[in-house]
Amino acid sequence: MKITSTKIAGAYLVKREPFADERGTFSRMFCRRELEAAGLCGDIAQMNLSTNLSKGTLRGLHSQAGQAAEDKLVTCVQGAVFDVCVDVREGSPTYGEWIGETLSAENGLGLYVPKGCAHGYLTLTDNAQVLYLVTEYYTPDTEVGYRFDDPAFGIVWPIMPPYIMSEKDKNWGHISLKQGE
Repeated sequence: MKITSTKIAGAYLVKREPFADERGTFSRMFCRRELEAAGLCGDIAQMNLSTNLSKGTLRGLHSQAGQAAEDKLVTCVQGAVFDVCVDVREGSPTYGEWIGETLSAENGLGLYVPKGCAHGYLTLTDNAQVLYLVTEYYTPDTEVGYRFDDPAFGIVWPIMPPYIMSEKDKNWGHISLKQGE
C-alpha cells in the first residue's frame, strides 16, 4: 500500500499495489500495520458494501458526531465513483475545504477520511460498488449531513445535477462556515 497525504489535514489517498502474474492480480486493501505506521487508525469496527445500480447516484455528504465519529477507508471495488471528503472540523487548518478523487476498481485508489470530515460520492458508472472500512459502529442518531451543493463548500461534481439521491440527502440544510468566512 502506498499512503499519500492530501490537502485536507488527516485525509490520505491509499493506493493498492497489486502483484500480477499469469493468474491475475493480488493486492492488499487493508493493512493495520501500514496504516498505523503512517499515523492512521487501524482499528476497524465495521465493513460496509454499498451497491449502486445507476450512474449519477449521489450518496452524502455524511459524518457521525461525538463518540460515534469514525475514520473511514473507502475504496471502489466495481465501477467508478467520484469520492469527496469535506473538512467540517471547526478549528482545523483546512476547515471548509474539500477534495475529490476518482476511485475505481481499475486505479486501485482508496480515500482515508478522518473523524469529523463529511464524506460522499457520486457514481460515474452503472453498478458501482463501494467498500467502506470504518472505525466505529454506525449509530443512526449521531449522523450529521450536509448538502452536496452547499455553496459554502463549492464542490465541483462531475455530473450535475445528480440523477438519483435519497430524500434524506436532498433535504439536508445549508451551513454557514463559522471560521474564516
